[in-house]
Amino acid sequence: MAKISVIGSGFTGTTTAFMLAMKGLGDIVLLDTQANENPTKGKALDIMEAGPLTRSSVRVTGTADYQDTLDSDVVVITAGIARKPGMSRNELCDINAGIVTHVVRQVVQHSPHSTLIILSNPVDIMTYVAFKESGFKRNRVIGQSGVLDSARFRYFVASELKVSAEDVTGFVLGVHGDDMVPLVRYCSVHGIPIQQLLPEAEIEKIMERTRQAGSEIVNLLGNGSAYYAPAAALTEMIESILLDKHRVMPCIVHLEGELGYQDLVLNVPAVIGRQGVEKILPIDLLPEEEDLIERSVASIRRGIDSVWAGKKTIASIEKQRRKGNNTHIGKRCGCFQVKGE
Repeated sequence: MAKISVIGSGFTGTTTAFMLAMKGLGDIVLLDTQANENPTKGKALDIMEAGPLTRSSVRVTGTADYQDTLDSDVVVITAGIARKPGMSRNELCDINAGIVTHVVRQVVQHSPHSTLIILSNPVDIMTYVAFKESGFKRNRVIGQSGVLDSARFRYFVASELKVSAEDVTGFVLGVHGDDMVPLVRYCSVHGIPIQQLLPEAEIEKIMERTRQAGSEIVNLLGNGSAYYAPAAALTEMIESILLDKHRVMPCIVHLEGELGYQDLVLNVPAVIGRQGVEKILPIDLLPEEEDLIERSVASIRRGIDSVWAGKKTIASIEKQRRKGNNTHIGKRCGCFQVKGE
């Protein structure tokens, strides 16, 4: 049976573990810091006790020991902190880059043949960090944002038209944030382009709501962020990998010339199978769409520079950690959780 490790037992990580267990995709390890070991074990036990009701017979282990993740087929990283009042985006990048670096090094040591899926925020930048730190080939380091953003886009279209979301196709490219690019031209309802079904003003509203979807949920919740939809998106990706389904999904992948970009991560349409990213699909873009993608690229590059340039490099973060400034990530960051999806 396959083995899946979920790093971070916050709302997203735990919900992902539950969805994976319900689908019976493999045995699951739910890992968090030592400070949160008992709550993590409790969550794992709770999922196991639901097994007779969900007809799931997989094993779910809660732990703080990376040895329990040994030889995982897929490792999902949800570890990270939320952006706090007064904290700059650069500070968030630096702290979460340190956390992701720590986790990735443990993954490389214990599961060197695994496929990594990154959810930690800012997810584009953290995917780049994970790719560089792991030394894995690019097909085995994948960022999750496009599956979630595209699902939201499809839901908003379906809701406006009062049709089933199953009949809506469409996807979102670019950065996971304000500069994401919902590609309206490729969106249709059972083959009918949405431009034939909705006025331009309504389409613009849907695009903007898609960009602000994570913030909308944060504002409604008042405390916390989305976790059901992000967990469902992760589960879809993992299922396509473990069952070798070759699903076409928009994912964050390291580019090596695609769309004209080098040494950059970007959300692009990809075929997801047993080898991770089996291939990146070419896509024709109009000049105005290329301009929007370029805005996304600029945003991602700024984030990468904030982590890798000058003193804000992973090496400097690791040096500080060795000096004792961040010797126990759990003490500094508390429970691994992903916020602001």
